[in-house]
Amino acid sequence: MASSNRNSRSEADVESTAPTIVDDNRSKNDLGDVDQVVAPGEETPQAIKDEKGDPYLVKWDGPDDPANPKNWSRAFRWYLTGLGGVAVLNATFASSAPSGIEGQLIKDFNLSTIGVASLLYVEADTNTLRQLQFLLSVGYCVGPLLWGPLSENYGRRPIFLIGFVVYTAFQIGGALAPNIASVLVFRFLGGTFAACPLTNSGAIIADIWDADTRGKALAIFTLAPFAGPALGPTVAGYMSVAGVSWRWLFGVLAIFAGVCTVVLALTLPETYAPIILKKRAEKLRKSTGDERYYSAIERENLHWTKRLENILGRPFIMFFREPMLFAVTLYMSFIYGCVYLLFAAYPIVFTQGHHLNAGASGLMFLPLFGGGIAGVVVYLVFFNPIYTKLIHKFAPKPVPPEYRLDMALLAAPLYAISFFWFGWTSYPS
Repeated sequence: MASSNRNSRSEADVESTAPTIVDDNRSKNDLGDVDQVVAPGEETPQAIKDEKGDPYLVKWDGPDDPANPKNWSRAFRWYLTGLGGVAVLNATFASSAPSGIEGQLIKDFNLSTIGVASLLYVEADTNTLRQLQFLLSVGYCVGPLLWGPLSENYGRRPIFLIGFVVYTAFQIGGALAPNIASVLVFRFLGGTFAACPLTNSGAIIADIWDADTRGKALAIFTLAPFAGPALGPTVAGYMSVAGVSWRWLFGVLAIFAGVCTVVLALTLPETYAPIILKKRAEKLRKSTGDERYYSAIERENLHWTKRLENILGRPFIMFFREPMLFAVTLYMSFIYGCVYLLFAAYPIVFTQGHHLNAGASGLMFLPLFGGGIAGVVVYLVFFNPIYTKLIHKFAPKPVPPEYRLDMALLAAPLYAISFFWFGWTSYPS
């Protein structure tokens, strides 16, 4: 009975109700642009209207349902925002930290500068930097293709925990690696699982905040991706200056990741609404013995091959079918590629050129974090008040996404100028 109830709705019917959501219980001025977008498995007004006569569809118990993540206490939601930021800080810290231990790796494993290139960068010779190839960053490219879709099928919490447990294990492996090949393998695999917080921390923020606050939360959250790469070379550099073995750097990464894993296991609840409702439906079926209860995400019983196709294929379908997503992805890839290029350029400029030690050279990355702070302040003070007015102006329709690009239009030329500035002032003289 339950199966026929779920499958009675055709695939076309489900897709036709997917684009937008407007909650009739909310006032017009409370509507936000992102709140009108429905995640996979969430109910749209039309779907709810069509199923009002279905007593077995499990929904929220009204707009104030305490189980709804958007109704959790404000303090707890800010805690989860900070927790997601720390998780991202953990992952990005690991991406840049090895830039301060090149000398030790060369000495311990009897490598040439070219030999250590796979871990840090690739050089044509000892003076000319040609290409940046962080293996952790390669893992960052692979991981999101799995962790994002998996979290929408199985929930944020289990994917977070699995990712961090395995990531911690690979950091321990890096600390105990007997040869450079082992270090390279652990770096790549660690990066693949470190991509989990990079992919899903922002999703958690979208789960728990309404549109009016989500922009502020995301702005503060974005400090983490800047703080990690800035702090990594600084910490690693001073550890190297103090004579601490490079293995202890991976030990620090493992300890940091392990602590985050424990905190996540103890304090991170499931935040993805369709999964919460699915668990509620499962509980009702178990307590009542009535198998007809179901949630929206359970509407269709997909074969595992179709589910796997959705998990693995959805990112590529979105990437190639959405020109804006394609363009933004290419641009952001270029931006982050340039940032990671600096992890190889700075030691050459400041250590070899200006004769700073590894610790002082690492301090040169701190302006990256300072720029992140400046961006957040500008967003909160200037841009967010303007965007809040736009939300009310366009309600109940969403704010056109182009309005989010105002700060990028100002910052993009400055980003290009800064590289010319760096190039012209990088000579030892």
